[in-house]
Amino acid sequence: MVAALIITVFILGYLAIAFEHPLKLNKAASALMTGVICWTIYIVKSETPQDITGQLLHHLGEIASILFFLLGAMTIVELIDSHNGFEIITQKINTNSKSKLFFIITVLTFFLSALLDNLTTAIVMTSLCSKLLSKKEDRLWFCGMIIIAANTGGAWSPLGDVTTTMLWIGGQITALAIIKQLILPSIIACILPALIIARQFKGQTFYIKPEKASTAREQRDGKIILISGLGFLIFVPAFKTITHLPPFMGMLLALGFMWVITTIIHKSKEPEIAEKFTVAKALQKVDSPSILFFLGILLAVSALQSVGLLKDMAAVLNHTFKNDYLIGIALGLISSVVDNVPLVAASQGMYDLSVYPTDHSFWEFLALTTGTGGSAVIIGSAAGVAVMGIEQINFMWYLKKISWLALLSFTAGILMFLLQRFIMN
Repeated sequence: MVAALIITVFILGYLAIAFEHPLKLNKAASALMTGVICWTIYIVKSETPQDITGQLLHHLGEIASILFFLLGAMTIVELIDSHNGFEIITQKINTNSKSKLFFIITVLTFFLSALLDNLTTAIVMTSLCSKLLSKKEDRLWFCGMIIIAANTGGAWSPLGDVTTTMLWIGGQITALAIIKQLILPSIIACILPALIIARQFKGQTFYIKPEKASTAREQRDGKIILISGLGFLIFVPAFKTITHLPPFMGMLLALGFMWVITTIIHKSKEPEIAEKFTVAKALQKVDSPSILFFLGILLAVSALQSVGLLKDMAAVLNHTFKNDYLIGIALGLISSVVDNVPLVAASQGMYDLSVYPTDHSFWEFLALTTGTGGSAVIIGSAAGVAVMGIEQINFMWYLKKISWLALLSFTAGILMFLLQRFIMN
């Protein structure tokens, strides 16, 4: 009864998010209400409310780590933007062809997401596109590809996607093996939708708006902030690997260093001028509703997990399909609706290393499907949620225009993986 009620609320909340524009209700409001109501039903119907509170606080710790990571990354990007740091990058782009720019953005996103992570990369590349493209429709198509490229790029690297990182830390995969097995399927999954989308930009050009003339000192400051910002974003996964602390700790440390750098750079300026370039000002520009939307979605999904629905779902899949690859495909498709983190966590709990040892093809296939499957629906991945908030992408627009391309990408990656396994065996 409790599970049925929570599922009903979750579906209604999902529909409210999908029809945000016709309802004229911000998706953050729908997400927050969905998350809180799901937990309210769970605790009211429970005979041990203290235990439920403990579960909520446990999940809140995991959710907060994602939100603080997101807040730190978005603030650093805002700092780079306020110092015209992205202008330095745009000056290096010596083409005015939209199709060429599209491929440059796609390739950069794919490889950067493996080095940084898909969430940070999606934020950086979306911010860059907003500087380069003036037409909203163009930015939407670019952003759709950024989501696909970030998720496919994140799947083959142990640092690229949180689920791949979970499998790496849990001992289900090793870094070298996952790179070797998934790099080719991920490339194919990225190239196919990119080739299709790029066709509509054939022959089209774009014009980069010239920024207002900067002084030598402003240009120097912009370079310092750009290099420092990107350097610290790259530093975050390295910090996690060395210290074994969660990624948000490295991101907060990076933000602290950026705070020190901006203070030193602007300490001799008039307070009114210096204030425009401070971290405090950048924090004001960060899209707070997007972070609250993320909070609501993750709360709702954690309620499904706590009731045991996700584990039950994994058990049903195991009983129904009785095939490693079919289970992996099903979990990948489910991850487009439900966050892939609890799905992979449930799989780690269900399947022991004695059944599927380290670097078994099941774990590698699971990393591919849950990593790339999230692109099918815009709120199915952290990268999608972040880009949706930054560029205000309509849920239904994405569903109509990008979802089929994401599913094509998902299918192409799977077929390449299976072909690779067949040839190797």
